[in-house]
Amino acid sequence: MSDIKQQPAPSRSSKGKEEVPSIRFLRRVKKWLSFTITAFVIIGAGALLTLLYLRAQALPVTKMLQTSQIYDAHGEWIDSMYAGQNRQMVPLKDISPFLIKATLSVEDRNFYEHLGVDFKGVARAAIVNIQHMAKVQGAGTITQQLARNLYLNHDKTWSRKIKETLYAVQLEMQMSKDQILESYLNQIYYGHSTYGIETASELFFGKHASELTLAESALLAGVPKGPRYYSPYYDLQSSLDRQKTVLQTMVDSGLITQKEASEAAKEKLVIQPLSKKKPAVAPYFRDYVRSIAIEQLGITEEQFDQGGIKVYTTLDLKTQKIAEEVVRKQLAPYSELQAALIAIDPRTGAIKAMVGGKEYAENQFNRVLSNTRQPGSSFKPIMYLAALQQGFTPVTRYKSEPTVFTYDNGRQSYMPSNFGDQYTNDLMDMRSAIARSDNIYAVHTILDVGPEKVIELAHQMGITGSSMKPLPSLALGTYPVSPLEMASAFGVIANQGIHAEATAIERIEDSLGNVLYQAQPQLVKVVDPAPAYVLTSLMESVFENGGTASRVAKTIKRPIAGKTGTTNTDAWMVGFTPELSTAVWVGYDKDKNISTVESHLAAPIFAEFTEQALSAIPPKLFQLPEGVVNVYIDPISGKLSNEDCPNSRIEAFISGSEPTTYCTEKRAPVEESKTNELAPTGKNGTWWEDLKRWWND
Repeated sequence: MSDIKQQPAPSRSSKGKEEVPSIRFLRRVKKWLSFTITAFVIIGAGALLTLLYLRAQALPVTKMLQTSQIYDAHGEWIDSMYAGQNRQMVPLKDISPFLIKATLSVEDRNFYEHLGVDFKGVARAAIVNIQHMAKVQGAGTITQQLARNLYLNHDKTWSRKIKETLYAVQLEMQMSKDQILESYLNQIYYGHSTYGIETASELFFGKHASELTLAESALLAGVPKGPRYYSPYYDLQSSLDRQKTVLQTMVDSGLITQKEASEAAKEKLVIQPLSKKKPAVAPYFRDYVRSIAIEQLGITEEQFDQGGIKVYTTLDLKTQKIAEEVVRKQLAPYSELQAALIAIDPRTGAIKAMVGGKEYAENQFNRVLSNTRQPGSSFKPIMYLAALQQGFTPVTRYKSEPTVFTYDNGRQSYMPSNFGDQYTNDLMDMRSAIARSDNIYAVHTILDVGPEKVIELAHQMGITGSSMKPLPSLALGTYPVSPLEMASAFGVIANQGIHAEATAIERIEDSLGNVLYQAQPQLVKVVDPAPAYVLTSLMESVFENGGTASRVAKTIKRPIAGKTGTTNTDAWMVGFTPELSTAVWVGYDKDKNISTVESHLAAPIFAEFTEQALSAIPPKLFQLPEGVVNVYIDPISGKLSNEDCPNSRIEAFISGSEPTTYCTEKRAPVEESKTNELAPTGKNGTWWEDLKRWWND
């Protein structure tokens, strides 16, 4: 028993030493796998929650400022309205495919593959930058650039970069790729206060973005990287070098062939001259349109100035330029003298020209809208229209002599006088009274018609801004009105008694072409056509021999009617053709009397403007309506003419009001100039009226 040797029991410590390495390794692997899986799960869950959160969150409120445009009645551009950023929005389909490809090639080749952040691009840029030991290539995507331009500043900080990335991802989740690209191309800066490809295309090449060629697109695509360096206006050679780089990049991206790139690089580009902004055409009208849109049509100031709206107006640019030039030329010798001109189509109320002063740059006050100036005798036709409605006729006669008138049941008196105290001291008919602007005849008329009826008619004809009172002096135009109101009122006479409210805006569209406002002109019958035509016939005498505006008769080569008006401080000429009703005012802004020479300036401005504005339109007679008869009368007695009274003239009457008795006084024929200074030249002064009568028959 003692010889048997017992084997020692294995040591726990030695056995442990043999098992620990493998167990520990397995345990570590297990822990590592567990940690990695957990980390991936947590990161994935966090990323998913972040994406869900970003998708649910609204992007910051931002507005892409756009340039609003004003156009005339023919679609011709008048002016742009912008506050610091000149921009016009266009849909992606209206942008040249060449420009889109060029921009993608140099800004973001993988635009349609990444989710807002181009990780391949980041890696590629990192390698290139390491190789050159400098930052020579960036990795920002188009989406990131758009996010930065819309929501952030350009500070080079990590916080800004992180926000930019988050916003880029958010944009990708809430917008399609095409929507992002469209916004980017309308947002990007091309230098010279120009934003967006449409405005840049018009600035550099004078064409729409849809019309850009490959060569033009490559040049434009290279500008945003550094407008101060690559704009052809600053450095043409650098711009062309950059263009070639863009073209080669397009080749490398497989977007064009090498041959196409070479041909585009050789193409001669016609770059528009970068000139200073020319003085705006129709600046007073532009301001008027703005006030109408904001104060009456519900367009906000922000929307009008930078909302990209398109305002289509009634203005005719050709007519407007004529008006501005005529006013400028006629007032050139007078330093402080001012003028206003407004022309309206009486058939529609459309404003065709508006000149609010001699020089907008010096004074922006629009005198066309000012209702602080007395119209003088130019107001008389409104009164005579009321008289014709009340039974007066062209041969209604009053004596032109110094007269004291009583009114208010005899409690008050009024003694007007004629200009220069000149009176015929004889009976005068309405045609002579209008042509000679006789004040005595006018006051007789208003007292017999009733001032209240004249005021009522004036309001119906569009004169609403004046607080007129029923006094005898109303006949002489003592209550202030605006040129706009006068042109509108005379338009009623020209349009055979129908009032078309003055209109400046035809329609307004938003940046997407949606109609925000469409004008619906209202035509209101104020008087019958017959009295309007009879008055028109009477007002034609103003431009004939002996009329107050006859000095400009040679300038006008078409039928025209009107009335002058003069006060100590104002000179007026208001008149019309069938196509145009125009009011001209001349005077000083301050209460300074006008000279005799200055008082005669309104008529030549009116005549020259009217003839030039209608030069392309054949002369047209005023249409003879039903309810009017033309008869030959003896101008002295006002009766029907016959062999005993051969010195006749043809006169228009409302049917039923014409004379029925013949002249019984035997008079020998005399020279026309002595018997009828107001009749047109011709045998017995009738050929012009005969022609009109034949034409209308």
